[in-house]
Amino acid sequence: MAGRQKAQIYSYKKKAVIWDMDGVIADTAPFHYRAWRDVFKKRGAKFTEDDFRRNFGQRNDTITRTVLGSDIQAVEIENVATEKEENFRKMAKGRLQALPGAVELIKALKLHGFLQALGSSAPPENIELITKELKIATFFQVVVSGKDVQEGKPSPLGFLLAADKLGVSPQTCVVIEDAIAGVTAAKRAGMHCLAVTHTNPASSLREADMILDSLTEITPQDLEKLIDGA
Repeated sequence: MAGRQKAQIYSYKKKAVIWDMDGVIADTAPFHYRAWRDVFKKRGAKFTEDDFRRNFGQRNDTITRTVLGSDIQAVEIENVATEKEENFRKMAKGRLQALPGAVELIKALKLHGFLQALGSSAPPENIELITKELKIATFFQVVVSGKDVQEGKPSPLGFLLAADKLGVSPQTCVVIEDAIAGVTAAKRAGMHCLAVTHTNPASSLREADMILDSLTEITPQDLEKLIDGA
């Protein structure tokens, strides 16, 4: 009992950052867009950049149903996802770039004592590729992928699972997002949210607690103040 009580006290004191990956840490949008465009074109469906921005951050099955129709067979949803992600990894491998300030903030947060998790809709293979190429895998205590939860963003399940695995309260977490669905998921999880305008304009991200154009503008101390309500 004493050990359990101690863990509960610790969970409310420890602060954590839960990172989205695509469009927040890594500049993957061009590769994802082309991969989606090609896979839908092959199936006779048009997929524009506006379509991509509206759906960015959501799970593959959700995007596929939105574009190809809700009556699509489960096996075809899986085929689309597999083909799209294989295309993405072929395009992105060796060409990935970190977005400004992201890796620097990840490293600074570790030095400042924050716990860190990845909470991404991406499949594990994409997460492995990106974190390996950017040399950031060791900075995350927890990784939650799109395959770890039954519902994708804007459902809060992925972020709540990340907090649970970290052993922290949702109230002591900041989610860093760029997608509209991701911001909604963070707020539904009862977490603080910092949004960056890499993918969407600030007007679309107004549900977030803080909105920035670049992660070069933020420090661990700023995130600590956000959690503390300062």
